[in-house]
Amino acid sequence: MYKNKWLMLLVNLLFIFLMFFIFAPKYDFLHFINAFFYIFAIYAIIYLFLFTVKGGFFDGIVFGFRRFNNKMFNKEDYLEEWKDKPLPSESLSMTFYQWLKSQTLLLLLLLLILLVLFYTI
Repeated sequence: MYKNKWLMLLVNLLFIFLMFFIFAPKYDFLHFINAFFYIFAIYAIIYLFLFTVKGGFFDGIVFGFRRFNNKMFNKEDYLEEWKDKPLPSESLSMTFYQWLKSQTLLLLLLLLILLVLFYTI
């Protein structure tokens, strides 16, 4: 699924056209750009969240909660498995992250082209 980014870009564009034709009150260029932006915004929010996770921002928080849970409830865990559980940045799939990054950047590029066309025409 993540191998062909151009095919997924085509699927995203078809979804944008479908959303435009179903939900747009008027079929004009402005409403198409709005529909395009909604899909781009979803991709951008997910990508920025995964970027934060990949950077390790939540690793300390998750590790602290696991340690607190273990100490507070006094579990008799001699193996201390909470230390061996993977942190959020370690369990992130890099192929999905790279795919999402490429889709987000391609959609951003297309959105900027559409905005330039809108304001120059």
